[in-house]
Amino acid sequence: MEVKIGVQNAPREIVVESSQTADEVESAIAKALEGPTKLFTLTDEHGRRIIVPAERLAYVEIGEQAARKVGFGTL
Repeated sequence: MEVKIGVQNAPREIVVESSQTADEVESAIAKALEGPTKLFTLTDEHGRRIIVPAERLAYVEIGEQAARKVGFGTL
């Protein structure tokens, strides 16, 4: 699943391919905004962690999980 994270005062967004579901990502955002640590943590497909301070989040766009197409096909 592709997740785009907009960070305040940063010129580019962070794009992450995550194996987490949309509900898990949404839950992590809610915990970061309301929890005591105030850190949004997301793990990508390779096991790397992305940590963003919750007060710096501008937006989080959660994409649809789509199967990758391989090979040639008819359009």
